[in-house]
Amino acid sequence: MALVTMKEILPAARREQRAVGAFNIANYETARAVLQAAEAEKQPVIIQLYMRLFDSNKAYDLAGMLLRLAERANVPVALHLDHGDTLKQVGDALAWGYNSVMYDGSRLPFEQNVANTCIAVEMARKANASCEAEIGHVAQGDETALTQVEEAVSFAEATKVDALAVSIGTAHGYYKAEPKLDIDRCKAIADALPETPLVLHGGSGTPLADVRKSIEAGIAKINIATEFMDTYLKSSRRELEKLDGKFLPIDKYYDPVVDECAAHAARLIRFFAGK
Repeated sequence: MALVTMKEILPAARREQRAVGAFNIANYETARAVLQAAEAEKQPVIIQLYMRLFDSNKAYDLAGMLLRLAERANVPVALHLDHGDTLKQVGDALAWGYNSVMYDGSRLPFEQNVANTCIAVEMARKANASCEAEIGHVAQGDETALTQVEEAVSFAEATKVDALAVSIGTAHGYYKAEPKLDIDRCKAIADALPETPLVLHGGSGTPLADVRKSIEAGIAKINIATEFMDTYLKSSRRELEKLDGKFLPIDKYYDPVVDECAAHAARLIRFFAGK
């Protein structure tokens, strides 16, 4: 089985100044594309599901498929809850077989974020899983709060998280204007937390030159959701237009969509690895 926790792949990535791609998926085709890309590039990968899917049967049902895909993969694969905002979601993810979780208390007061994250970390430890959390706040339709170095250190020391998401100027979704990443802030946090892999949320559309600088400054995991899913939607639309009303079995219809999504993911995985 190629299933691994983030603790097994992120520390080495940080030491070697590379990053592991973490791609949000929502069905078999998107999951298959991510694994196809990772195997082509011979790189570890993180497959993650947004917390919304854990409030229905979707994440539960997809877990069985993802575990089977990871079992036969020939690269290390972690299965991750992205942006869990309740401890119930964390507990459900661990019970269903996901071996990595993020508890996101970044909208809460510092003390409450610490307290809840400590519980999430303990839950993950008991399940032999890894735990990510966020200090500062990466905008998601709201206001960004850049991570303060002192708070990051206090938070990491208090919670003992396996990976720490930091806010250095990125945002979720597509940008209306080019973001300005605070690489000096990122490096200061990394220097203060030399053993903690840092996570960059809002990777979609971030200029690759800035992404490279962030990796060199301590980022070891990069989240990609919007642009990967947008590739899937646009590719699906093109294939549907090609049919022009004709019938094609669904599995054959999706083959070129998977290939296009895999090619997109592979380019990013290769870049994150410094290839």
